[in-house]
Amino acid sequence: MTEAIIFDMDGVLIDSEPIHFEAMRALLANHGVVYAPGHDDNFYGCTDREVFGALSARYGLQAAEAEMAASWIDRVVELLAGPLEPMAGVPDVLHALRASGVRLALASSSAPAIIATTLAGLGLSDAFELTVSGHEVAHGKPAPDIFVEAARRLDLPHEACLVVEDSHNGLQAAIAAGIRCVTVPCPSTRGQDFTGAAVRLDSLAQLPSWMGLPPDSAVAESAFLYRLEAEARRERA
Repeated sequence: MTEAIIFDMDGVLIDSEPIHFEAMRALLANHGVVYAPGHDDNFYGCTDREVFGALSARYGLQAAEAEMAASWIDRVVELLAGPLEPMAGVPDVLHALRASGVRLALASSSAPAIIATTLAGLGLSDAFELTVSGHEVAHGKPAPDIFVEAARRLDLPHEACLVVEDSHNGLQAAIAAGIRCVTVPCPSTRGQDFTGAAVRLDSLAQLPSWMGLPPDSAVAESAFLYRLEAEARRERA
């Protein structure tokens, strides 16, 4: 039985890959590097420190990796300012899952500032019981560290958890952690290999029915009731 779902963020809740790419393109242009689509294909799920370590080696960059990572994070946060467009099924599926008694956690390789800004822009700051950033673990995806840590904080056995991912690296991290994984590819990752996933879905909106939860109309009603209850709690606070 699935007691908790651990969600990736980028590519699952929001199609943020174009935003991340634009921030990287602009930053590297300042260092004389022409960064084009396809140059970041292997970076999905990696932490910024791993990405800039690889880029420094690839392009012979002279700037300190930590300084470049910090500049990139600042650029991404600026681009994420304001209301953001969620992926299909967000936020209703999240609200419906919580209304059904499923615990929700977020495990994203992104920096804490990017996680906080993204969730705020999506109106999801209070949607997850806990969040884990790639900055809080030793190794990014495809290593299992971030999902192992999320399960530890949930205080649940791995078999009681389910991961939702959009990338090959994320899937491999879940498999390495011994946690079942549902893949929901985003436009940037649809061509990746998802062998080993419990299922590949076209949209997050399909997750409740795959889990055997109520049909769409009941899911929508549960989400609506959950939002009403959440708003009432905020007013009482």
